[in-house]
Amino acid sequence: MQSLDPPQQSRLRSLFMTALRAQDLAGVEERARRLVLGRLDELAGGGVFDVVSEVAVPLSVAVVADQLGVEPPPYAEFAAVSDAIMRSMDGGLDPSLVEPGRVARQQLSDLVDSWFTASARAGLLVQVRQASEHGVDPGAGLLVKNTARVMFQGGYSTLAAAVGNAVAVLLARPEALPRMRDRALLESGVDELVRFDGPVQGTTRTVVRACQVGGVDVAAGQKVVPLFAAANRDPAAFCGADRLVLDRRPNRHLGYGWGPHSCIGTIVAQAGLRALVAALNDHPAHLAGAGDGVRRRTATMRAFDTLPALLHA
Repeated sequence: MQSLDPPQQSRLRSLFMTALRAQDLAGVEERARRLVLGRLDELAGGGVFDVVSEVAVPLSVAVVADQLGVEPPPYAEFAAVSDAIMRSMDGGLDPSLVEPGRVARQQLSDLVDSWFTASARAGLLVQVRQASEHGVDPGAGLLVKNTARVMFQGGYSTLAAAVGNAVAVLLARPEALPRMRDRALLESGVDELVRFDGPVQGTTRTVVRACQVGGVDVAAGQKVVPLFAAANRDPAAFCGADRLVLDRRPNRHLGYGWGPHSCIGTIVAQAGLRALVAALNDHPAHLAGAGDGVRRRTATMRAFDTLPALLHA
């Protein structure tokens, strides 16, 4: 789905989006909320912990696995694979990242292959596999597998980064979290957290026809790098662009991209973030910062390596 353009892409994207909308998203969100509550129970009163490894990673792996209908791989093991893939996205800046990323992608492909040969529980993967096997898109097995691989990796890495960023914003603005007890404000507030400090900073696109961008002539075939993070703070598009406005509507941000190549896991990522915020509000312990977080030195993704916090009464 990443490499195809419409109209060739349309049938495959429709296959996945139809299966995605048929899932029990409310159930996924509730199970994620309970998972976070369980993690908070274990962490409460235990001193400083790392939000990334203790909350963001397990939540993100569990949510994406639940949505696909597969057994979640070991958290730390998959986090290492995903990290290598994510860092290889900056291979144009540092060629040494390319080969570890290739090896990690092969590891992920082997994992996805095992899901297709095993009998998975009810979920998106079974529905997509059955549809593709019964003539919805005959001969598209490899495309379906590759899309499932990208969906798992992209959904996990995007959500894990978004969780870290969201928690950092909420720690810096403690008044924001209790306001999102209101379900309506939770919906718009999670969207605003992604706009305000989103996980994906930019991407590369190939120009399909000659045009002008900002007064600059761009020829067909040239590559451009749209900076989503800059667009999300564009004062021409967002009133008070540098302020966190939890009830911002409309909010046409680019936190998950836009158009036919936007992140297919957006719905799942938003459910995971809502579950996180709801659990933080439901838990009796209070989340507080415990020092400065350390950002990953990556250009494409904006994420934390570590984010220290603690829970106290």
